[in-house]
Amino acid sequence: MGYKFTPEAFNELLNSLKKKYKVYAPTLLKGKGKFSDTDLVGYDEISTIEDVVFAHKSYFSPKETFHPITQTLFYFNENEYREPAVDERGILVFLRSCDIHAVERLDKIMLENGPTPDYYYERLRNRVKFIVMDCPVCFDSCFCVSMGTNMTKNYSASVRCEDGYYLSNVLEDIDGLFSLHGEQVEVIPQFVQANKQKVKVPQSLNLGSVLENPLWEEYGSRCIACGRCNVVCPSCSCFTMQDIFYEDNPKCGERRRVWASCHIDGFTDMAGGHSFRRNNGERMRFKVLHKISDFKKRFGVHMCVGCGRCDNACPEYISFSQCVNQLGEEEVAELG
Repeated sequence: MGYKFTPEAFNELLNSLKKKYKVYAPTLLKGKGKFSDTDLVGYDEISTIEDVVFAHKSYFSPKETFHPITQTLFYFNENEYREPAVDERGILVFLRSCDIHAVERLDKIMLENGPTPDYYYERLRNRVKFIVMDCPVCFDSCFCVSMGTNMTKNYSASVRCEDGYYLSNVLEDIDGLFSLHGEQVEVIPQFVQANKQKVKVPQSLNLGSVLENPLWEEYGSRCIACGRCNVVCPSCSCFTMQDIFYEDNPKCGERRRVWASCHIDGFTDMAGGHSFRRNNGERMRFKVLHKISDFKKRFGVHMCVGCGRCDNACPEYISFSQCVNQLGEEEVAELG
């Protein structure tokens, strides 16, 4: 089942949805690009369907809509603590198939990786619904087909922009609003079937040879430890805790959770001045092996979903996909 909307009808739908949901989608962020007076595509709340960018891949991932970059967990004083008020509206996110798979990877880390789910992540995550954006053709640097993330069934509906706007394969007509505002038509979602960029993930890494591979030294000589690759990645989940004490009353403050990066200096610092992976090449090795080896051993799927954002974001043109391919080629050579 699907529905067709005029721009006016879709905006009426959004107005109805916004009574109960915060609606996020990739939008054009004016002046927010890497250089002065440049723009980029990132996630923000939308008011109209015209705000949504369909033709370009978002530079940032949608995870910040329900896993905030900086999140206050609680306020405290010398006697007690209290949690901040939480917006009780649901969260409706327009995103690509690969990003939905990335959310599923985040769920495994934040909800399944310990004895209990992460409370702060779970209470936001439980309010999220997905509208998958059609991907009839791939973007440069994407390799979702190689990672098996080009298709998904984990969504309420699929959205497409053509001669109007379509919601196809509606699995959940949210509050009956889709059928109220749209005209019923026969339409199916479109998922990309082939990428220009292809990646061959090695199946049985020889850790001895991988650890001593000279490619890590080459990457280490180029990497500047900026952490952009981690910040734009939709499946990275590392964070640090910060206790903030207020200047006007040092006995009061708040505890915050803040995104962190395994590439940035200080991430592995420990008491006593100890630190792991001081070399940037070692950090690259750690990230790559976690994305294509360690995570799968634990959860059965690769952590990397093939969105290609890390390749796009790196100022030193270090390519994660090429690194994985090089490891795959060396595995083939070792096996003869």
